[in-house]
Amino acid sequence: MFQNFKKHKLLFVVFLFLCITIFIFYISWHNYHRGFTFAMLDVGQGDALFIESPTGIQILFDTGPNGKVLSELTHVMHFYDKSIDAIFITNPDLDHIGGLDDILKNYKVEKVFESGTQNDSKTYQNLKTEIKNQNIKEILAKKGMKLDIGGGVFIDILFPDRDVSTWDRNDGSIVAHLSYGDTSFMLMGDATKKAEKIILENNKKEDLRSVFLKAGHHGSRTSSSLEFIKTILPKYSLISVSEKNKYGHPHKETLDILSSINSKIFRTDESGTIVIKSDGQNESFLFFK
Repeated sequence: MFQNFKKHKLLFVVFLFLCITIFIFYISWHNYHRGFTFAMLDVGQGDALFIESPTGIQILFDTGPNGKVLSELTHVMHFYDKSIDAIFITNPDLDHIGGLDDILKNYKVEKVFESGTQNDSKTYQNLKTEIKNQNIKEILAKKGMKLDIGGGVFIDILFPDRDVSTWDRNDGSIVAHLSYGDTSFMLMGDATKKAEKIILENNKKEDLRSVFLKAGHHGSRTSSSLEFIKTILPKYSLISVSEKNKYGHPHKETLDILSSINSKIFRTDESGTIVIKSDGQNESFLFFK
């Protein structure tokens, strides 16, 4: 009986060792083959964008209106991965920050970038307090910042280019250009035509061209002017929006402008979470409805 116990114990130890070895091999293989990932998460009427470089640096642009962001992150992050390198709050409205409290409770966050616009809401003020309590580094995003997030992936901040602390929160939204080889994204947050005009005046047109456009303000008519879209010339346009939302987003005017340049439109209300993989030359798509 004692010998049987020793035999079963030995088999269990061997089995456990084998499982650990396979798990470590899987993690190593995954990290080596991770590539570049961009995802527009289906968080309803809000914004939440996930970016991962080939070296494993992970960035969030906004966190959506509520905790739904956590379940959507499971499409692009493993259950054991509990850290996010940086979060950009493109503006401090609820549809961009509502899920941040859940993120801060479940992930270790290194840095938070903000536009500088203000919001007196209790939600935002509580989040500011929690960010300080966790000693998370706070950074004011400004034009001219170029973030190298590894593996040839860069984030260039295009706006704000000035103090926007007294501006309307949408007008002062963070706008960034994300690039990885031939794959590029224009990330508009909730930026309006006012910000678009400034960006057009202060940048070379060729520097603004992008394969992908994350349309401003959920496809609202307040964003995506014809002049701006003709400059960006996106092959694909991404719109984060909830089904049958009360604002009528995306507006027909915006859809017509995007269609006029033959941009293919993807929407979270129709496709769910949209994941884009790239090797720096070619892109592939995954959808999670």
